[in-house]
Amino acid sequence: MASSYFADITVFNGARVRAHQGVLVDRDRIAWTGPHARAPREARAAREVGGPGRALIPGLIDCHVHLCFDGDADFAAEAAGLTPALGAIKGTVNARKHLANGVTTVRDLGGIGIIELAGAIEAGTVPGPRLIPAGSALTITGGHGYNIGIARQVDGADAVRRAVREEIRAGALTIKLVATGGVLTPGIGATFTAFTPEELTAAIEEAHSWDRGVAAHAIGAEGILQSVLTGVDTVEHCVQVTPRIAKEMAARGTFRGPTISALMGIAGNEGKAPAYAVAKAQALVEEAKAGHVRAIRAGVRHICSTDAGTPFNPHGNAPNEVIAMIDWGMEPLAAMVAATANGAEALRIPDVGHIAPGMRADLVLYDADPVQDPAALREARAVWKDGARVRI
Repeated sequence: MASSYFADITVFNGARVRAHQGVLVDRDRIAWTGPHARAPREARAAREVGGPGRALIPGLIDCHVHLCFDGDADFAAEAAGLTPALGAIKGTVNARKHLANGVTTVRDLGGIGIIELAGAIEAGTVPGPRLIPAGSALTITGGHGYNIGIARQVDGADAVRRAVREEIRAGALTIKLVATGGVLTPGIGATFTAFTPEELTAAIEEAHSWDRGVAAHAIGAEGILQSVLTGVDTVEHCVQVTPRIAKEMAARGTFRGPTISALMGIAGNEGKAPAYAVAKAQALVEEAKAGHVRAIRAGVRHICSTDAGTPFNPHGNAPNEVIAMIDWGMEPLAAMVAATANGAEALRIPDVGHIAPGMRADLVLYDADPVQDPAALREARAVWKDGARVRI
């Protein structure tokens, strides 16, 4: 793999944006960064890309996707026809959509055939973003997700602990706990509190002992607070953010994935998505907006989580999620950090999310600086994963 030199560009890295920079890539790693005028001798022999006015960012990280779903109107109906083989095939197609939109790492929080797909991507058999799979999500008997085939029903602390071990044995690199009800399951309120603190604690302790991160699906305040206090790494959806929840999340460093794309994809499609789901989503919108602002003001760290694959929420939607976080009150620079460095930390991947020597060369090139013009995120000029340019 030849070396590449990104010449005289604007570089976003962490909380800094610098113009007239150079970035040298040697095979799959970043070898040097600094002012373009001080480029090392090795840059002269490298293939030159970039140029004045263009911007380079680390590959985007989407911390919540469902690759075996296509975003069809009826999530449960789509799930009914899934098999592991079909899930892996659909996941392969959807994984490329993320790459095409500058997303070089994703976490799949419940799918069929996705652990196998992660192995195929890692081996280079099929193209795709770096994939962190959860396998099956864990839910209580009759809890959210029981009807769509991507969650296993389990009750009691000992049973939950065993289920975590079994998911890890099957290849899960992260664990998902369904701590409340949800929008897409009929017959259960979205804010219903599911697992007990004892069950959550057992799952989290077990996952962390295997160095696996834990994501909690949590919409209602009680379920969110229990998830935070028992030590989850990220809270997905996280709608009802009370002052206490915001304070606890900020103090503990718990990441919040607001999944605005998922909520608005359902709430905004009355007459297309199932009526029960639309009604529940619409009832949550104002609370979600208020919770987002409260969390930002309290200093809660955020990640980019789209929940891609849910109704009217296509894969590769991370640019729109970043823009939505900004539209709802987040500063553009903070939203970019959420979609890069914070995502890498939340997923426990230390060598992505930054542009610095020794980091993996996961890079996206734009014609404009997305911190100044967030809409530029929708138009990636070129994408590299591990130093190899992606065909988009």
